[in-house]
This record gives sequence, C-alpha cells and structure tokens, in this order.
Amino acid sequence: MQRELDEVRQELDLVRRRDDALNSYMRRIDEELRLAARLQRDFLPKSMPEVGRVRFHTLFRPAGYVSGDLYDVMRLDERNVGFYLADAVGHGVPAALLTMFVKQALQTKEIIAGGGYRLLDPSEALRGLNARLIDQNLSNATFATALYGTIDVDTLMLTVSRAGHPAPILLRADGTAEPLEPEGSLLGIFPDETYDARTVQLRPGDRVILYTDGVEVAFWGTAGVDTERWHDELMGYRNLSAGELLSEFSDRIDREAGSLAPKDDLTIIIAEVAPEGQ
Repeated sequence: MQRELDEVRQELDLVRRRDDALNSYMRRIDEELRLAARLQRDFLPKSMPEVGRVRFHTLFRPAGYVSGDLYDVMRLDERNVGFYLADAVGHGVPAALLTMFVKQALQTKEIIAGGGYRLLDPSEALRGLNARLIDQNLSNATFATALYGTIDVDTLMLTVSRAGHPAPILLRADGTAEPLEPEGSLLGIFPDETYDARTVQLRPGDRVILYTDGVEVAFWGTAGVDTERWHDELMGYRNLSAGELLSEFSDRIDREAGSLAPKDDLTIIIAEVAPEGQ
C-alpha cells in the first residue's frame, strides 16, 4: 500500500513540474507577444496629421496581440500627403511580419539624377511594392492586399490605387456615396502585375473612407458574413463628425460582435476635407 502511495506522489510531483514548466513557457510566449504588439504599434503614426484642409482619423482594432493590418499617413512634400493601408492574408505573427515588410518596402518618391525627386503615382508605388515582395521569394505563399493614395492639399485632387483591397468609399458632403474601384490584384502573386489609378476631385466636406475586410467580417447575417450591412450601418452615422462617426461605429461593432473575441483585425481610416469656414 505504501509503495502505491509513493508512486502516486511521484506521478503528482511529475505532473506539477510539467505544469510549472508549461506555465513558465506560456508566460514567456505571452510576454513576447506583448512586446511584439508594442513594437508594431510603435510603427503606427503617433498622431494623425492635418495638412491644409485635409484631416485624418483612424480606428485600429487588432484581433489579437499583433495585427495583420498596418497603416500610415505621411506628408510627402509641401502640398502632397500620402496614405496607405495594408492587410496581410492570415492572422497573428506571420501576418504582422509581412505588414512590417510592406511598410519598409513601399517607395513613394524617386530621386532624380542631378538633384530633386519625383513623387510616384500610386499605381507605380504598388507595382514596385509587388515586385519587391515577389523578389523576396518567400518560402510560404504569403500575400497581402494594399491601398495607397495621395491628396494634393492645394487642388484637393485625390489619386488612389489598390491591390486586391476593398474599394474605398467617397462620401460626398451632400450624403451621396460611391466606391472608388481601380483594378489590381493582391500583392505577391503576379510578377508583372499593373495597377490602375483613380483620380477624383474632392470638395469641402467630402470624406474618403478606407478600411480592411475585418469591418465586413464584424457583421454577420443569417447566411454568414454580410458584406453590405456594415456600409448601411456606417451611412447611418454620416451626419456625425469623423471622430464621432468612428466612435459610434466602434460601439456598434461591439454590440454586434463583442469586443473580447473579434473575428478579424479591423482598421478604418477617414480622410476628410474640412467644410467651408473651418
């Protein structure tokens, strides 16, 4: 009987030691993921620029510690501002690493021999980004969608290109909306892919809404993902300011899908032209 008790104690001790080792391993993984999340956020804009009459607002909600979404807004020169939004296929650390590569590989200017520079058209920028991603010859099939655009803050001309990314929505000051749908496939698939560009004239009070497909996934219908429902929800807040719109929309997503277990990374950027008199 005593021998049997000793054997049970030994087995319990072995289980406790394994449990301690597993807990230690999980704590280390958790700490590393938290550090990775903080590092990724360091690569995001600390604040949104206001360039001339053009202002930017964002909603960024990763599904986990790190996100497969990444964005940036940058002043290109005295009169042009650029913005991009990338979404790596997949989730977690692999997707986050790919978006970091996209950030570093996106070229927005070309140095001219003899001095000076030339701003790259968004279609050129995406074509170069696609070539650099393919040149990496990654061991796994790794793809991403992306959108890059520029706004001339003097003329208010918007030019945008997309690589398999959801089409941005132009919300006019009068409440009408239209998608901007230049053609272009995902990054990392076709070596010689070309990307269309769409140019539109913005007016005071207009807004351009950019988003990743996590917004669509957040709304489910009876047959699964309802890709149009989020648009109807968003339009219900179109009379609010951009900041209020994103706040209300975020609360609506929480009521729809909850905030503890989001289905996908979610990012929204709103570029707005200040109304007359502001």
